[in-house]
Amino acid sequence: MANVDSVEVSRFEDLATSWWDPEGKFKPLHQINPLRLDYIDQKFPLEGKKVLDLGCGGGLLAEGLEKRGANVTGLDAGRTPIAVAKLHAQEAGSKVEYLQGTAEELALIHPNHFDGIACMEMLEHVPRPEEVVSACAQMTRPGGVVFFSTINRNPKSWLLAIVGAEYLLDLLPRGTHRYDRFIRPSELESWASQSGLVLETMIGIHYNPLFETYSLGPGTDVNFMVQFRRPEST
Repeated sequence: MANVDSVEVSRFEDLATSWWDPEGKFKPLHQINPLRLDYIDQKFPLEGKKVLDLGCGGGLLAEGLEKRGANVTGLDAGRTPIAVAKLHAQEAGSKVEYLQGTAEELALIHPNHFDGIACMEMLEHVPRPEEVVSACAQMTRPGGVVFFSTINRNPKSWLLAIVGAEYLLDLLPRGTHRYDRFIRPSELESWASQSGLVLETMIGIHYNPLFETYSLGPGTDVNFMVQFRRPEST
């Protein structure tokens, strides 16, 4: 069976037309996008690199990666988000290549292919995230890197990422996240290690509701971002 949750895909299909509205349902993504791009570019200079944006949605991160000099492919399981991404790329003059499908499918076609992979806020939306991690390892060339961002699983993350973000502050549509699919850093590191990836850096993504701003810093108890590397062949 494909590693896809049809309910999750349908939810993002319904929201896809608002992907590029900075004040719309994806406002948090617009706010954190510069932070994620800066972090990736600092740890893995993007100029001239072949990069996959896995779970690319409407292409917000993918176009940002391209503007930093990367040769970008965007992959998403949803038909409508990919259509939105292609349309926006055409309007913006972007050369990002967008594909509809899953990481597991692409790994069969393109093993050892990408210099880097960015998989942001996607693992918590699939039934078997460990298989996505494995597929990312397969698609990354020796010496290449993989970035994941996701949400920790603990009472604080339930309170802030679901109760706070979806019900009290209305930052995200209700039902965006399922607590049982949140992922502890130790779980993610274990899956990555089993797939041959080595942990390099980990950092927290923090929201200040008073100033409505995001920042990166120590503390991974809610949102966090991780960098892994596939070691060079011996």
